[in-house]
This record gives sequence, structure tokens and C-alpha cells, in this order.
Amino acid sequence: MADTVNGRLQVAGPMRERYDEILTPAALEFVAKLDNTFAGRRRELLDERRRRRERLASGEETLGFLPQTQRIRNDETWQVAPPAPGLEDRRVEITGPPDRKMTVNALNSGAKVWLADFEDATSPTWHNIVSGQLNLYDAIRRNIDFTDRGKRYVIGDEPATIVARPRGWHLVEKHIRIDGRPVSASLVDFGLYFFHNARQLLARGSGPYFYLPKLESHLEARLWNDVFLLAQEELGIPRGSIRATVLIETITAAFEMDEILYELREHAAGLNAGRWDYIFSIIKTFASHGADFVLPDRAQVTMTVPFMRAYTELLVRTCHKRGAHAIGGMAAFIPSRDPEVNATALERVRQDKEREAGDGFDGSWVAHPGLVPVCREVFDEFLGGWPNQLGRLREDVAVTAHDLLDVVSAGGEVTEQGVRSNINVALRYIDAWLRGTGAAAIFNLMEDAATAEIARCQVWQWVRNGTKLADGTAVTRERVTEWLDIELAAVYADLGADNRLSEAREIFVETALGEKLPSFFTTGAYARYLTTPS
Repeated sequence: MADTVNGRLQVAGPMRERYDEILTPAALEFVAKLDNTFAGRRRELLDERRRRRERLASGEETLGFLPQTQRIRNDETWQVAPPAPGLEDRRVEITGPPDRKMTVNALNSGAKVWLADFEDATSPTWHNIVSGQLNLYDAIRRNIDFTDRGKRYVIGDEPATIVARPRGWHLVEKHIRIDGRPVSASLVDFGLYFFHNARQLLARGSGPYFYLPKLESHLEARLWNDVFLLAQEELGIPRGSIRATVLIETITAAFEMDEILYELREHAAGLNAGRWDYIFSIIKTFASHGADFVLPDRAQVTMTVPFMRAYTELLVRTCHKRGAHAIGGMAAFIPSRDPEVNATALERVRQDKEREAGDGFDGSWVAHPGLVPVCREVFDEFLGGWPNQLGRLREDVAVTAHDLLDVVSAGGEVTEQGVRSNINVALRYIDAWLRGTGAAAIFNLMEDAATAEIARCQVWQWVRNGTKLADGTAVTRERVTEWLDIELAAVYADLGADNRLSEAREIFVETALGEKLPSFFTTGAYARYLTTPS
């Protein structure tokens, strides 16, 4: 079904119950204004991403701190905007897709902030995107509930602050088109949320707050800042009402933290250590650079390896120098019915959060309400009566380009179990994603798209480099194909008939065993495999 809003703007997805409350002509015209204004710059920046990847892959360019922006890094005087209402204390943040149940549970979880995620934790089906906007619309107006096994759940008196995460610059929304071309998914997610909720949020003493994913340079942050300025001007919202926290989840962005904060400074709230996507970015960027950039089994790349320590400590130092919050990484464990499993996993979560709080982070992420108490306890102990650790400037930290790029410092080894685990988890996640679930429970962990990205990129890198396993045998395409068939049969046996595993296998082969390494599995899979029922 397609609905033409005007001569140029078209909604190509089906209109279900209440969709017209979100997809109003005025809201769509607002999104179109944003896209028409910034589509050219977005394409140019994506082209530059591609060219830079090619330069890095060929050795024509090496990564380092940018000499042309040294004045910004060296200028001690500039600061970001002060914390906005509801963002002064961010000691626990819960993440998850904006489905109805998660919306209520996250807001009631006891976390200070809920990251309502349209990106890696959401499979971008048309229904998920529009219904997610409806759920946030209702939640902000305190008009949402759900019933589970006869019990009704509503939002409590002290809900978490909502921070929405739109999809990245590289993605499009194929169901909204201008002159036949799909609109930027980033601007769809941001624009619909901002248009419908900015005034309501401000009236309630909060504001329109966002997480910005997958940025690869300060120029991409500048584009977001210009989007914010235009959006506020168009709706008559006071300039600076928007606050944005940027995920530092690409290796290139790690060299531009100061610059990213500077570009967004009147809208900046902080930076987040998006650890899983960061590892994915390193693998992807240096996949063809030989043995020195080959990482061991995914489970062995912990936050305590030297190059990851350098990344997180630089993030805290940079943020606090500029008055911005530093938010730590994800604890993905899902509490189970096994008390021994829970005890072991919760102790690991506690240790992870103690490391972050001890390093100076102002808060951290959890994926499940059951992890909120342990994260809160740790940060309560470190913060005392303070809402954050902005006063800890970490002037003891001095991180070099070598420190950030010292991948070999991870040590470890590649094992058959590690390769087969990557194949198995990638198949399970891609299957779930194709069936409309972006936050998938896999082996007691809440996994999102970053997990599948790491898994398939590691397999590609190991095959490309002929990496030797712990027993001395090489990882080859033929061996991986054998294991793929074995793991596929095992997953089939677990999932039963209701699955899309044949397509998941095709996607894995295309993105992990092809001649070239695609930047994201989600872009091609969205275009070819993610169908829209009429």
C-alpha cells in the first residue's frame, strides 16, 4: 500500500491502526524538510567514509589525531552545555527497543535513563519503527500500559528519562520516499520523535534527548548539530533544548572525541563507550592488515585488554575535561532461573561496573531490569551524594595513537570453539532480526546487531589471513563452510519450523565468506530480505 502525501512525498508502507497519529502530513513534511536540506551532505559524508576505508585498507592513510584540529584539542577554555534536566544523574541507563512491554518495564526499572533504541536493538520493520514512535508518544503523555498474564502494568511516578537513539547515517527508511528515493532513516527516527514530542517533553521539565550512533568523524557530528539547529528553528523550540550523547563506537571517532564534542557543544551531553560496535569497527577497519590486527576469540576481547583500556580512559578524560558525562558499556546478561549461573554472572557484572566507576565513568548501561540494582549499588558507592564524577578530570591519563591501535596487545588465541560460536550466534541473531526481533536473547545474553557484526567480521578476517587455530590448523573458507552446515543443523534443531534460517545462512555467506567485507550486514539485508507484509 502507498499513500501520496503530496506530489513528491510518499508513504510506501501499510497504514495500520493509529499510524495516522504519527504519520501526519505535518510530521512527514517536517521530515521531508530535514531530508531535502541535508541529503546532499549526508551522501557526501558517506562517500568520504567509503573513500577513507579504502585509503586505510590500502595503507595510503594511517590513523592518528588530526593535525588540522589540534587547536580544538589544545584549547582548554571551551566546555559543552551544562547538564539538562533529567540528565544530571545518569548512574544507571537501561537500553532496549521501544516495543510496548519494554517501554513500560524500562521506564519503571529504577534506571535513571532509558535508551529507547531504534538502532541496533530494533529490527527495522515498518511495524517496529512506527509502533515504536507510537509507544514513545504514549509514554511521554503517561498514556501507556500493557497486560501480561492477567496483570496490568502502567508507568510509575518516577520514570526514567527517555533518550531516543535513531538509526545511523548509513541507513535509509524505504517506506518513506521523496521523488522515489528512500529518506534517511536517521532523519525519520529523529524527525518524527522530535516533531511530536519536543514541546511535550519541555513542558514536563525534560527535553528532546538523543543518542547518536556510528559516527565516524566530527564532520558527521557537525551535520547532526545543523539538523538540531534547523529542527529547533522550524518548530520554535529554544535553541539548545536538544541534548545528544554520542556513542564512540568506531575507531576513527576515537581519534576525534574532542572534536565531536566541540561540534555539538551547545547540544552535547556526553560520550558513551559503545564497546561491542567499537570492536566491530576495529576488525572491519583493519580486517586486511595482517596478523597484527587479528583479534582472538570474541569472548577473550575483554575491557581489560590494553587497547580497550586506552579507549575507555581517553573517553573519560576527554569528557570530564569538557564538562560532559562519560557513560560506560553494556552489561548484557539476562538473569536466569539457575542460581549458580546468576551468582557467577552478576559477580562479573559487578566487577565490570566497579572498573568503570573506578575509572571515573558517570554511569553505565544494562540490558535487563534485573541488572539495574547491581549497577546502581556500585555507582552509589562510588558517587556517594554526588550525581556524577565530572570533577574527576583524570589528568593522569595520557593516551597515544599507538595505544589505541595496539590490537596485538589483546593476546589470546583463536579456537575452533570460537569460530563455531561466532557462526552459531550470527545465524541465531540474523534469523531473529529477519523475524522482527532486534534484541535477541541468545545463551543468557541480550544480543543486538553489533554481536552479529563482530561475529561475521571476525570469521572473514580469520579466513582472509589464514589464521591458525590453537591446534595449528588454518581457518579456511572450506573449513568454515563445513562448520556452518553443522551449526546450522544445530540451530534448526533448537528453533523448530518457525524460522528464516535459510536466509540467515545466505546473509552470513554473503557478509562473512565473500571476496569483500561489507560494512554492515543490516544494509543489504534490509533492502533484500526484510519484507513488509501488506
